[in-house]
Amino acid sequence: MERTVENDETLVLDLLNTTALVDGTPHDDLADAAEALRWLSAHGQPATEGEWRTLLDLRATLQEVVRGDAEPSSVGRFVEGVGYLATLGADGIGWTLDAPAGHAAAARAVLTWDGLRESGRLRPCANPECRVFLIDHSKANTARWCSMATCGNRLKARRHYRRARQSEVD
Repeated sequence: MERTVENDETLVLDLLNTTALVDGTPHDDLADAAEALRWLSAHGQPATEGEWRTLLDLRATLQEVVRGDAEPSSVGRFVEGVGYLATLGADGIGWTLDAPAGHAAAARAVLTWDGLRESGRLRPCANPECRVFLIDHSKANTARWCSMATCGNRLKARRHYRRARQSEVD
């Protein structure tokens, strides 16, 4: 898989969303080692047990950071010892991520998260009952829900019913 910003954004978003609710029940896409290794491979990352375990640790930390429950500095340990190696080729200089064994996927996710953090476009769904995260690519950067059809409409309907009931009481 060719490395692009979009691929790395997909890696971060898919990682954060591996603990979504399925029919109201929490589901962890990375709980099973074999499934997790397939997930890593499908995302173009080294599929090793070390990568999986580091990614599980990062996921929990990154979810807390994106929700505002932890400081951004708490992800620093996932990029310790990480750098880029330059190679000169026919097309110019190429850069390759150099990370300690078992930390390549986590390091790539943290570096991409940091760029998204700066843009303010990565956020949790505004529905408090939803555990999904989104990257807002809209021009106005005002997206609030993972899906307008589900979470957005549900919250708007609840607010409408609440206001209607309140008017009946008043």
